[in-house]
Amino acid sequence: MAGAIASRMSFSSLKRKQPKTFTVRIVTMDAEMEFNCEMKWKGKDLFDLVCRTLGLRETWFFGLQYTIKDTVAWLKTDKKVLDHDVSKEEPVTFHFLAKFYPENAEEELVQEITQHLFFLQVKKQILDEKIYCPPEASVLLASYAVQAKYGDYDPSVHKRGFLAQEELLPKRVINLYQMTPEMWEERITAWYAEHRGRARDEAEMEYLKIAQDLEMYGVNYFAIRNKKGTELLLGVDALGLHIYDPENRLTPKISFPWNEIRNISYSDKEFTIKPLDKKIDVFKFNSSKLRVNKLILQLCIGNHDLFMRRRKADSLEVQQMKAQAREEKARKQMERQRLAREKQMREEAERTRDELERRLLQMKEEATMANEALMRSEETADLLAEKAQITEEEAKLLAQKAAEAEQEMQRIKATAIRTEEEKRVMEQKVLEAEVLALKMAEESERRAKEADQLKQDLQEAREAERRAKQKLLEITTKPTYPPINPIPAPLPPDMSSFNLIGDSLSFDFKDTDMKRLSMEIEKEKVEYMEKSKHLQEQLNELKTEIEALKLKERETALDILHNENADRGGTSSKHNTIKKLTLQSAKSRVAFFEEL
Repeated sequence: MAGAIASRMSFSSLKRKQPKTFTVRIVTMDAEMEFNCEMKWKGKDLFDLVCRTLGLRETWFFGLQYTIKDTVAWLKTDKKVLDHDVSKEEPVTFHFLAKFYPENAEEELVQEITQHLFFLQVKKQILDEKIYCPPEASVLLASYAVQAKYGDYDPSVHKRGFLAQEELLPKRVINLYQMTPEMWEERITAWYAEHRGRARDEAEMEYLKIAQDLEMYGVNYFAIRNKKGTELLLGVDALGLHIYDPENRLTPKISFPWNEIRNISYSDKEFTIKPLDKKIDVFKFNSSKLRVNKLILQLCIGNHDLFMRRRKADSLEVQQMKAQAREEKARKQMERQRLAREKQMREEAERTRDELERRLLQMKEEATMANEALMRSEETADLLAEKAQITEEEAKLLAQKAAEAEQEMQRIKATAIRTEEEKRVMEQKVLEAEVLALKMAEESERRAKEADQLKQDLQEAREAERRAKQKLLEITTKPTYPPINPIPAPLPPDMSSFNLIGDSLSFDFKDTDMKRLSMEIEKEKVEYMEKSKHLQEQLNELKTEIEALKLKERETALDILHNENADRGGTSSKHNTIKKLTLQSAKSRVAFFEEL
């Protein structure tokens, strides 16, 4: 009894100790996940759980986003999840998104999962027109997105209409031109075919390398007012703070890089920026909401930290990640080379097989023709033999008749004819018998010659039959598949440390591998510069080609601004544009901001 009571008390105590939980739904760019979280969990606990689940180590770029009254907010790591102004209805939903963007995606994004999440997010922003992208660049980006999804172009698989259900271009671009979906697909596919050999991660990185130079890439815009009350836009990104005209989000009026800013703070709705040069006065602006100021400060602090961090030596963790990424890249490169060699050998084997099958089919046809010729020869020989036999029998019969006539003539001569009339009649009969015998002899001789000729034809027919049989024998005894001695492709001399065991590949990375990889990277840089020039030429060609199909009345304000920038020669990179804006002194830029 006492034991039963004790066990019930123990069970009830365990039940009381079990922590209370609530359900959270995390929405990434390509998946949804649900977790049971403890009530006491802070933002960091949930964020770390999501990152571990995704296998993500480059956590500093990302955050958990939610919406408060049409305003975007980010989950704070040091604050309890349920203490945030979020819906208490379960599951509580957060979006796992990139909060900060790299200056150079190729150099900073190390993990493949990081690159993939950025690719999906930037692609969606371009398609949703949150990032302005010119029409010709949209087609190029679409071709890399297709390469990332479908792999290498194969005309037998990727037939006309295979992109019909894909969302690849912004609706603004589609509406701007008098072009059918088939015409867009044709232009996208033409570029898609040129990306052969690029793996998914390489195609996604090429997409990001092009997208990161778009004017609105990675910029968070906020409505502000300066001291004079002028309505402006504040842009916060990886490079610094930028001031825009509300009607022009492409080109900032002035910029302040992060290395020129010493301190950022706000009080209520007023924001204060202190330049690094203490001789320069602080400049202030007002935002519409206190909540917006909090968001601006978060983005400023995070971007400033990353800006300074990029200009320092990598941490041990980042160095380790980059070393692993280099090794993984080298391994994948070698794996691709191995697969390419296998594919080439397989294609050669298939070509050899097709050639042997073609030759076998040809030999079969020749054998069939030889058989038919042999059958015809045998039939001809049989007919000639039969005709020769008949002629020979006729000759024998004629000879027999000639002998009988000769005997009859001798009998008549031996018979004594008494009267002259009988003698005359007998002479007449003898004459007729002689004439008949002569004709019989001539006919017999002719038949004998004909029999000889038929015998000769029969001999020739049998000789032709013998030759046909010999040819058929040669064809049937000829080897169908010539012996093939596969010669394994020699490994490069610098791959001596690789050991192939069965289907597995084991290798050790040595200094020579890293040196070779470095040389390949340098070579890739040179090739990239050449490709960039070629790419720009292609973009210009496409722009010229579709210009005649443009509907000018459908151009948006951003289209017009982009074209004006291009006409003024403003086609330089985003970084160069910012550099030009910072050529003036910080003091003059602050003064300019105050006077806007």
